[in-house]
Amino acid sequence: MNKQDQQIIRELAKQYMEYACSEKQKAAVSRMKATNDLQIVRPPVLIDEIPWFEMNIDDELILRCEENLARSAEWHLRMGLYRCRHFKADAIIEPFFPVYKAFTSSGIGISVDEDIISTDNKNHIVSHCYRDVLEDEAAAEMIRLPIITPHPDWDAEHVAYFSELFGDSMPVILRGSGSIYSAPWDTLSSLRGVEPILMDMYERPEYLHLLMEKMTAAIAAEMDQVESLGLNDAEVPTVHCTPAYISDLGEKGWKQGWYRGMAQMFSTVSPAMHKEFEIDYIKPLAERCAYSYYGCCEPLDNKMEVIREISNLRKIGVSPWSNVEVCAEQIGGDFVYARKPNPAFVALDTDPETVRREIEDTVKACLRHGCPCEFVLKDISTVSYKPHNLIFWSEVVSDVLDRYYE
Repeated sequence: MNKQDQQIIRELAKQYMEYACSEKQKAAVSRMKATNDLQIVRPPVLIDEIPWFEMNIDDELILRCEENLARSAEWHLRMGLYRCRHFKADAIIEPFFPVYKAFTSSGIGISVDEDIISTDNKNHIVSHCYRDVLEDEAAAEMIRLPIITPHPDWDAEHVAYFSELFGDSMPVILRGSGSIYSAPWDTLSSLRGVEPILMDMYERPEYLHLLMEKMTAAIAAEMDQVESLGLNDAEVPTVHCTPAYISDLGEKGWKQGWYRGMAQMFSTVSPAMHKEFEIDYIKPLAERCAYSYYGCCEPLDNKMEVIREISNLRKIGVSPWSNVEVCAEQIGGDFVYARKPNPAFVALDTDPETVRREIEDTVKACLRHGCPCEFVLKDISTVSYKPHNLIFWSEVVSDVLDRYYE
């Protein structure tokens, strides 16, 4: 093993552990757990899906290690340290290095056909033009159930490698997946494009039902195999960018985990169609888990009644395009109000009054209606190479919360 890599990693790990074991971090985790337990506390604030290639300050994000695996650990540490040093927000900083159980999937037997346009070759956020590869029933027959293959030898090798790399500077823990990420309409829209699907809701609804039967069967098959192979894990910290900490982890298997669902292309679809083509299909999948977190970029303010049909629902996404007051009134104290501030407000410059108004409107609505609340700024495709945009955003948000919560 490269001794210089060891030295770099162990020094970074020492700094990382100081944050992870601090009273501040313990208090943050306590608030995240209380929020998911539906208590009214100071809302957790997280920043995720960051354009890291734009964020380097004083070379803090420059990797110094030589070996690829050591560089992956270094990146994990440097990102965590960066969050703690620069953002006046919460962070998921755990006192160990996770190695996630490895497995591969055979996929569903069909792939995307697309053209893309990029404005910055460093940015993975690009524009897509999808060609419809699922035009008819014959094409739909190509969809297959995935086959999951675990790789325990890989797990053992990587645990051994990272244990030697870190030494006694940080524990290394093997982990599984703690949530199922279910977004069948994201997949279908990338296989067909959005317009053909919206047209088929009116012209060929029976075909969309066929596609959803196949897609949800594929998700169920993956859940079955991940659980039977012991690849899932109860005690994981996040469920798609938001805290997963909660007091009651449930029973076993997926009954200890989270289901993450969404139908982002359904922003303009009626509540009745949202129920028919999404909720009725994913509800049995969601209820296999201990808790469900539903909603992403699609506004749900007129669809709460059908979303509530998910019996283990615990957290509802409130997108930047949702009606803040209507959502708070309908969510009340029944679920976590998972607010997603508008990433456009950090894309060019961060105007403090715009950010303050957005956060304050949400806080006031949540306090009026007794909503446990969290803020997660995500989907940040750019900050125009101005790291201070995010730093300033976190400072403004913290200032607002200081005035409304202890």
